Amino acid sequence: MIAAYILVQTELGKAAEVAQAAADLPGVSTAEDVTGPYDVILRVHASDVDELGRMVVSAVQAIPGITRTLTCPIVNL
Repeated sequence: MIAAYILVQTELGKAAEVAQAAADLPGVSTAEDVTGPYDVILRVHASDVDELGRMVVSAVQAIPGITRTLTCPIVNL
């Protein structure tokens, strides 16, 4: 199992809509509106890196209003 944070930039005024749509996706455990350089932060879980990549490209980035994502896999040191 792999967990990651996905930092999301949205079009102006679209953060709440994006967070709501993302929260309904399989594998997304939280979707929060935030302030700063990113508008929404998602916490996601996937079985492996390949599934994580597919989730980001085919599900998250397909949400209308998203302009950019940055995926940060969680590591346990």
